[in-house]
Amino acid sequence: MDNVTVIKRKDASRPVMRQTVINGAEYLAFPAIEETGVVRHLMSTRLGGVSEGDLWSMNVSFSRGDKTENVNENYRRIAAALGCTPEDFVFSDQTHTTNIRHVTEADKGKGLLRPRDYTDVDGMITDEPGIVLSTFYADCVPLLFVDPMKRAVGLSHSGWKGTAGGMGRKTVEAMEKAFGSRPEDILVGIGPSICQDCYEVSEDVAEAFRNLLSGEEMKKVKTITEEQILKDKRNGKYQLDLWKANEAVCLSAGIRPEHISVTDICTCCNPGYLFSHRASNGKRGNLGMFVVLN
Repeated sequence: MDNVTVIKRKDASRPVMRQTVINGAEYLAFPAIEETGVVRHLMSTRLGGVSEGDLWSMNVSFSRGDKTENVNENYRRIAAALGCTPEDFVFSDQTHTTNIRHVTEADKGKGLLRPRDYTDVDGMITDEPGIVLSTFYADCVPLLFVDPMKRAVGLSHSGWKGTAGGMGRKTVEAMEKAFGSRPEDILVGIGPSICQDCYEVSEDVAEAFRNLLSGEEMKKVKTITEEQILKDKRNGKYQLDLWKANEAVCLSAGIRPEHISVTDICTCCNPGYLFSHRASNGKRGNLGMFVVLN
């Protein structure tokens, strides 16, 4: 492996993502999920692409003002790193919902090489090999679900609205319904996003999380408290921990604590390494999380 970029980590005691350099581009991955041998996955960083300006260099969005040929080249590099082709990718259509699509072979290429015939999809699941599920980020939370028993996978985008809506639990429930997955078998990766120290929110967002945490499903979670998720600054503002909140949602869905890998990497603390909407005041590209069943 080539030299690895030094990044600022929030908590070295947490399970961390591994940095990998492939053909000059740097990616992040969850070792616990890699070790299953069921999937190939990676999260892009800013390093190793061809985009320029505020979008340098591995931007994966066509809607941020980048040149189409630059984004296409970035996808060719990501596809090569995954051992796939651009024809294998399927894109979400993220609008901060908790809608989940069961993706099949017929969806290949949608979003990248041909138009999507669906809207308002923030999560995807599949049990078919060779399909690259693709979701996009610049401070929101990537949620990766792998069931090594049923050989099924889910990938969801969870911003504050998705998290407050229980996106993690809804993805698990979708996998249960579609594939017969058992929550106790599923491994989860909670990926890089804005951390609690960087994420100040207002009273309306705090209230949405109080409503989430007061739900019957969440009352089963004894190890994570409201005070950990919402730090009250006493001025109508709060520091929100999306990592803890998503961990609690996954626990409420029946995921085993030892099966959850929680990142220690903040997008906002590392704006030269990862795209962050808040750190850049909106002048940024997008990161991608990608997963494909073997």
